[in-house]
Amino acid sequence: MTDVVINLDGVGRVFPADPPVHALADVRLTVQRGEYVSIVGASGSGKSTLLNTLGLLDRPTSGSYRLDGVETAALSDRQRTSLRGSRIGFVFQSFHLLSHRSAVDNVAMAELYGQADRKHRQERASRALDQVGLAHRKGFHPDKLSGGERQRVAIARALLGRPALLLCDEPTGNLDRANTAGVLDLFDELSARGVTLVVITHDEQVSQRARRRVRIEDGRLCD
Repeated sequence: MTDVVINLDGVGRVFPADPPVHALADVRLTVQRGEYVSIVGASGSGKSTLLNTLGLLDRPTSGSYRLDGVETAALSDRQRTSLRGSRIGFVFQSFHLLSHRSAVDNVAMAELYGQADRKHRQERASRALDQVGLAHRKGFHPDKLSGGERQRVAIARALLGRPALLLCDEPTGNLDRANTAGVLDLFDELSARGVTLVVITHDEQVSQRARRRVRIEDGRLCD
């Protein structure tokens, strides 16, 4: 197992237009296993393109991206989907929970299309909820949970497959101040347990909670 989870080397992304749009330019980033990194930037800075690249949702135009030791450039779409499903847990601004399912069922949905045995799925989902401090809410439906609790369910779902990387896109964007603080406290706890976290945000206060902070401006990274 490599100690490097993310290695971007000279990554660029150009979108065809007249003139072409250089969304990312010579991006170089290394994230070690267990690091807690925030990437902060304003709207139009290239955050979304970088997120899509890190999450294997988009291919760079140039450069190299190694995820957990695997060079992704030459992978087929099917291989990229498989790698994404096995190595990356996503947390989004919107919680994407099913309203008619309980918290534990929503977490268990993460394994619906995976290879894990079904027999102990609910047990694993319960443990994941316990990890994020929500074991006492496992039978509750999303409409009975606060915004912070719903985001914790989404984080538990992302953690279920023990991903190499937890990739968070504006994870506090829909939360008030109190719930934001609760989620950031949880990120601190997960980081202390050795989870590799990358949080992409426009919020300076959210970014400052990370152990390491990187800024993106005009498609380029600067520490």
